[in-house]
Amino acid sequence: MSQIEELSASLEDYLEAIYHVVSEKQAARAKDIAKKTGVNSSSVTGALRALAEKGYINYAPYDLITLTPKGQKHARDVVRRHEALKDFFIRVLFIEPMEAEETACKMEHTVSRSVLDRIISLMEFIDLCPRAGTEWLGQFAARCEKESPLDECKGCLEQCIGGLRDLGGLDPDSGVTQSLSSLGSGERGLIVKIAGKGNVARQLKESGADVGNIIEVEAVDDSGEVIRAKVMGYHLDLRKEDAEKVVVKMF
Repeated sequence: MSQIEELSASLEDYLEAIYHVVSEKQAARAKDIAKKTGVNSSSVTGALRALAEKGYINYAPYDLITLTPKGQKHARDVVRRHEALKDFFIRVLFIEPMEAEETACKMEHTVSRSVLDRIISLMEFIDLCPRAGTEWLGQFAARCEKESPLDECKGCLEQCIGGLRDLGGLDPDSGVTQSLSSLGSGERGLIVKIAGKGNVARQLKESGADVGNIIEVEAVDDSGEVIRAKVMGYHLDLRKEDAEKVVVKMF
């Protein structure tokens, strides 16, 4: 946590903005950051100088801004915290997207890595456990709206038993498996095998992902050669040939 605590919440916001702009344009200018953050140019200049002095960005007046390896690592961590919290608020707590976004922005600077990892693990557990899942969450959503009676446990348990049969007990060796490259946008699967030790294995390792984690395809580019996926709260851009090495089980 020492690296995360080096920056103030304000500087982390700037670093996050730079990360997003650079992801879109490969580099950024001060005016891009000002537009992204809605802050005046003089304040942006001061923040950029501070980030450069700390070794997070490459910056000189009137020049392009890029992230250093240190800045890239820290920015990815901030983005992961933001996205994981927002995902949790929307998918599990059924918070409206706008409020989820605003709350994630406030909490991303203080939540510890261990707490964040637990939140992500909880979401994976909900996805995988047949006693939970989307129907279970739906019941929670209804209860939040005071529409769900508390005497429906018998029917719920019967559905859970059926879910266990359908999922084959979630045995990785049972059921149909396929490569990550064959999944469409929005589809998810349980990682059951990672072949080879190349680029994809390195990216997954850096994200803390391994066999047993859920990976989701967020988008596939028009050529079909680049697959954007999310795992453990991280966003990865995988080439099709690398995605083919990730074997998943649909659920």
